[in-house]
Amino acid sequence: MLQALLYGTLTGVALCLTFGTVFFSLVQNSVDNGYRTGIKIAFGVFICDIIFVFFAIFGTALLPDIPHFQQWMAGAGVVFLTALGLSNIIKGQPQIAEPQTRFGNFLYYFTTGFLLNGLNPVNFISWVTIASYIRTNLHYNLNQVILFFAASVIAVFLVESAIAVFAHRLKKLFTPKVVTVFNKVTGVIFILIACQIAYTNFLK
Repeated sequence: MLQALLYGTLTGVALCLTFGTVFFSLVQNSVDNGYRTGIKIAFGVFICDIIFVFFAIFGTALLPDIPHFQQWMAGAGVVFLTALGLSNIIKGQPQIAEPQTRFGNFLYYFTTGFLLNGLNPVNFISWVTIASYIRTNLHYNLNQVILFFAASVIAVFLVESAIAVFAHRLKKLFTPKVVTVFNKVTGVIFILIACQIAYTNFLK
């Protein structure tokens, strides 16, 4: 059990260091609007990961039988990331567009994190692959599998929250010019990842 806990924690930390869309969104929003926004994004990722892990452990039989489901999800991800990318490139400077109520603010960032994580098919495939590996190669039983994934998703949330806090502490280094450049670079990264998803799911 201790091994499952350790390996799960290390896996969660490793998944956070892939420098994908969630990472750049965490840094950007934490610098622009405060570390709490980054934590809200991380919480959206956390809930999405729990859903992914549930189906990775117990199988996809419970999912609705929707023809070409992965392609639909990939297409939505491409549109979402492209829209975010173009918004960052065009605006450059941070502009808060979320509702100014506490719940609206939470929902805006939570949904952003959830969608950034959920609309990239690679994330779900990664959890399924990990589940298959620890069962077939490490021979984990159900309790060990659950402990492994619990440690993984909690580690992901804690590391992403730490990234948000750390980015906010470095805010003094982000002058308006640096923020503009960083936001535009982030926008380009979002669009490149959207292109990669489109190529993998529709052109390859």
